[in-house]
Amino acid sequence: MSETLRIAVADDEPDMRDYFKKILPRLGFRVVAVAENGCELVELCRKTNPDLAITDIKMPELDGIDAAMQIYQDKPIPVILVSAYSDAELIKRAEADHVMGYLVKPIKQSDLVPAIALAMHRFEQFQALRQEAADMRKALADRKVIEQAKGILMKKGGLDEQEAFRRLQKLASEQNRKLVDIATMLMTAEETIQTFIPHGKV
Repeated sequence: MSETLRIAVADDEPDMRDYFKKILPRLGFRVVAVAENGCELVELCRKTNPDLAITDIKMPELDGIDAAMQIYQDKPIPVILVSAYSDAELIKRAEADHVMGYLVKPIKQSDLVPAIALAMHRFEQFQALRQEAADMRKALADRKVIEQAKGILMKKGGLDEQEAFRRLQKLASEQNRKLVDIATMLMTAEETIQTFIPHGKV
């Protein structure tokens, strides 16, 4: 992230909007749009073309997840969702709808930089998948498979997320195959091992 990252934010709470406007520039980012609800966020993203959006989930008129979907239809950018509480159903819905990060309030300044870096990294991976896949829906399905394969590598090899993805990329390149094919192969191998070895023994 050599250039200053341009960020759009949305929250129906004035205190949170003020927090983002104050903290993000301190961390080296530029706030280009501040919205009170999902509809306003979508419109401001069309006008300002941000690199990333950070939005509360529960807002009037249009929630953060639906706003993320509309933003993606206009121009794909990574989105980080913010919630006042951890909700498994919301997280599951968010994972299905182009969201690259998730933060739970209260948001600490120390949480923002790693969350933004991770969202940008995941977005780069997703863009690579979009080039391989025929359409957005296929890319989203492929992303889920690759996330699971990365999880296996991270657990088995003690790798961080970026290194796990690099390993998958390297293997795909060496075998001249798509990332999702390598990820599927890895998951199949893991399932086969689990079939033959009792749980907890691997």
